[in-house]
Amino acid sequence: MAKGNDVAAMEIDEQNSTAADQIANPKFSVNVLQLLKSAQMQHGLRFGDYARYRRYCTARLRRLYKSLKFTHGRGKYTKRHITSSTVTEVRFLHLVLYAAERAWSHAMEKKTLPDGPNPRQRSYLIGRLRKAVKWATHFQELCSIKGDSRTSLEAEAYASYMKGNLLFEQDQQWDIALKCFKSARAVYEELGKYGDLENQVLCRERVEELEPSIRYCLHKIGESNLQTSELAQIGEMEGPALDLFKAKLEAVMAEARSQQAASMTEFHWLGHRFPISNAKTRVSILKAQELEKDINGPGADSLPAEKKLVIFDKIFAAYNEARSCIRNDLANTGNSESVKDDLSGLDKAIGAVLGERTIERNQLLVRMAKSKLSKVRDDKNEKVTKPEELVRLYDLLLQNTSDLSDLVSSGRDRKPEEVTFAEECELKSSVFRAERCFYLAKSYSLAGKRPEAYALYCRARSLVDTALKKLQSSTNVDQVTVKELKMLYNDCRSNICIEHATGVMEEEKAPENLSKKISGISLTGNDKKVEKLLLEKLDNYESAVGDPTTKSIPRIEAFPPAFQAVPRNPIVLDLAYNSIEFPSLESRMKKDKKGFISRLWG
Repeated sequence: MAKGNDVAAMEIDEQNSTAADQIANPKFSVNVLQLLKSAQMQHGLRFGDYARYRRYCTARLRRLYKSLKFTHGRGKYTKRHITSSTVTEVRFLHLVLYAAERAWSHAMEKKTLPDGPNPRQRSYLIGRLRKAVKWATHFQELCSIKGDSRTSLEAEAYASYMKGNLLFEQDQQWDIALKCFKSARAVYEELGKYGDLENQVLCRERVEELEPSIRYCLHKIGESNLQTSELAQIGEMEGPALDLFKAKLEAVMAEARSQQAASMTEFHWLGHRFPISNAKTRVSILKAQELEKDINGPGADSLPAEKKLVIFDKIFAAYNEARSCIRNDLANTGNSESVKDDLSGLDKAIGAVLGERTIERNQLLVRMAKSKLSKVRDDKNEKVTKPEELVRLYDLLLQNTSDLSDLVSSGRDRKPEEVTFAEECELKSSVFRAERCFYLAKSYSLAGKRPEAYALYCRARSLVDTALKKLQSSTNVDQVTVKELKMLYNDCRSNICIEHATGVMEEEKAPENLSKKISGISLTGNDKKVEKLLLEKLDNYESAVGDPTTKSIPRIEAFPPAFQAVPRNPIVLDLAYNSIEFPSLESRMKKDKKGFISRLWG
């Protein structure tokens, strides 16, 4: 019996000691991913500005050190280490976490320089990543002691992610980097199953950001047969966790292009062969041709229009880079006429290809504008296209076609391919001119100008008819364009009838509308709603200034004042005034006294 009492007493003592330990050593909770994601998005990383985020981390650390009174001495610097016994509140954990973020953001700032880091900057970058790994590992150790189970798990995932980034940048130990990334992904996959909706979304986003790095590590190890195009598709994903991967991928793509460019010796265009001697020119042309495959390839129909516009911008940048290299070579060429002719011809060919892609891009903009022409505003609050915008786009297309035709026709000895290409440009120009005339008529119709719209629709129909005859007489008939022109011809015909009928109706109703408007006219303006002036409503506490957000005249008093009726004399007295004989008043008038001289001279 006594033994049983001793056992019960021991259990009570153990429970009391556990509760006392929990009070003495509280477990802190830090939602690491949510805290960092919020700070990153609010302070620069939404736009990839790592310098701004680094400054924020520095300022945050300064505030934390000062508020915790954990400074390193006022005069001589004396470093104070953060141990488990030091962590008496959660802000000490924030200190270590933001120190890791500051080192990581500094490394990423060097990584995302416009021309890339030079060897010295790269060495500094690796050092900052090592510092980030050191702080992240220290954060993991502290959270395993002072944090709850979830905080400890998130800290472990964060440390694994930082270590994977370091190995990823060093191009070594791909198996260990893969293990680190997989460990972080497993943690975030597990954490994404619990918590509130916001936490689940953040965890899923982090898993998606880690996936490309894992696939790239597998590719480097040799366990994955990823093609270069598949890597490029993975690199199109967004997120701060992918910036290291994108930089690495760009280096791999540049290396692959350099290898392919070694076999590219000529550029073919309209029956001409132009030799390419400069390696940079070859790489730029090859990059542009790879991007063209994305637009004209089998999967181009599934690409959204906004993504195609981004690809077009990259194509323009690549071709312009190639042209700048060609012109530098042309400036540095000696007196060799054959080399100059080859370089000039290559520059002309790339300029023509650039003009073709510009026309394709503007046609894509036209299709996007046409899709919004008759659309009502949707949930995205997209602006409805006006016909004037399409007229402007067709003006650009006509200018592009004219420039391209002049460029092709500028040579003396023209090959059959060039003659055919010039004819195609002329045919495109006639189609664009008909489309422009149609939308110009539509803009006049919306403005209520019926005669002008009617005449322009008639002109557009004749232009469409001419373009159709040219298309059908050409050797390569584009059935899609023929179908669009036939639809445009029918639209012109129907709009001609509509404008004619609307004009007749307006002509018939014009006198009636005019009489209605005249009958409603009032000289006093009583038909309008007139607000009372301030002097008329002094007994009411109302403002006479009006809404401050609108430009309205204060209603204080009418100025100039309105005319008022005044009493006048009777009209009978006015007529009798000329007939009345009034008595003489000379006797009452004051007479002037005359002096002696005035008497003599009268």
